[in-house]
Amino acid sequence: MKLWLSVLAVTVISWLMKASAPLAIGKRKLPPTAIRMTALTAPVLLAGLIVTELGGEGWSELDWTQLVGVGAAGGLFLVKVPMLLAVAAGIAVTALIRLGLA
Repeated sequence: MKLWLSVLAVTVISWLMKASAPLAIGKRKLPPTAIRMTALTAPVLLAGLIVTELGGEGWSELDWTQLVGVGAAGGLFLVKVPMLLAVAAGIAVTALIRLGLA
């Protein structure tokens, strides 16, 4: 529940930031550096939320099998595997590791 509220809050903040920029700058153009930084704000916040959710409160709920699954999905995505397939592979890797430990 906390994760979904955080994702919703990041989404709303992102929309507000994107909507307020044209109002604040009018017809002037932003420098390319500012455009790149604004474009990266939402993915960076989402990555932080994912890392925080994986570790739990005080990093006491850290599950290394989930870390391996997320790492596998991220690695596959980096080698240009489609996102849905990469996530499915990450889930499968996590499930297989947990099955092997049981």
